[in-house]
Amino acid sequence: MTRARVRLDTTLLTGQLAENSLLAYRSDLHAYLAFCGAPETALEAASLARWRVHLAQDARLAASTINRRLAAVKRVVQEAAAQGYLAASTAEAFHRVRGVPSTVLTDRLKVRARLTPGQMRLLCEAPDLATLPGWRDRALLATLAGSGCRISEVVTLTTPQMRITPGHCFLEVRGKHQVAARLAPLSQEAYRLIEAWLARRPVASPYVFTAFAGKGARPTPRPLHRSSAWRIVASYARRLGFHDVSPHTFRRFTGTEIATRKDIRQAQKALGHARIETTARHYVLDELVGGLTDGLY
Repeated sequence: MTRARVRLDTTLLTGQLAENSLLAYRSDLHAYLAFCGAPETALEAASLARWRVHLAQDARLAASTINRRLAAVKRVVQEAAAQGYLAASTAEAFHRVRGVPSTVLTDRLKVRARLTPGQMRLLCEAPDLATLPGWRDRALLATLAGSGCRISEVVTLTTPQMRITPGHCFLEVRGKHQVAARLAPLSQEAYRLIEAWLARRPVASPYVFTAFAGKGARPTPRPLHRSSAWRIVASYARRLGFHDVSPHTFRRFTGTEIATRKDIRQAQKALGHARIETTARHYVLDELVGGLTDGLY
């Protein structure tokens, strides 16, 4: 295949990444191709460097977000070279394009909300059970808080993915960069709320969390969209005066609480991290606590 006929496409990564990850890569690659304008231009490493500058000019983007988008393009180019569609030298040129150092753009770092157990309880009980959407939202928030799963794993959850054993509940999910499914914990409370929501839902669907349509909140069998779930979480948080709360706030809460109360290895397994260093870096409180030296001698 000649260079002029090559077109970067995330289908090259089929079988290597979970569907959720492929969707994220597809979005980043589409943005890069739109910036380049022509397929031939997209195959030049210099275009990636120019795109980096273009992204850095957007005050809403943190360095980590820019680097994630660059990495998505590099991964597709690397796979195109591995499959013989591009020269290895092209992939190497893309690889040499530097990312944005984490020490710059520090003014754009997002404030990460961290909720206490009491605040999480208030948030999870905020939905009104007098309405059908309230039952769904109560189950949704409880599942986020009681599983540590990513929002993409929760909105695509189906009933066959729930594994119920005597005294324990699990979810079989496949997350970011995962090809094989993994087990995630599910609290008994979340499971009971899921069962209560499904018992009241008047439409059949394999998906646990389904969308409503129209002003009258008409139930549909369609899965809840990820962006809709974000809005649901943010809406209830604002009502309580909690700022900068997102679905990932729940995952951070669950991972931190498990690591603190139980064990960091269990937190790693619950969150599905391949490396325990990821759990330690992002989900273990590193503030110095008082009394550490009391009673040492």
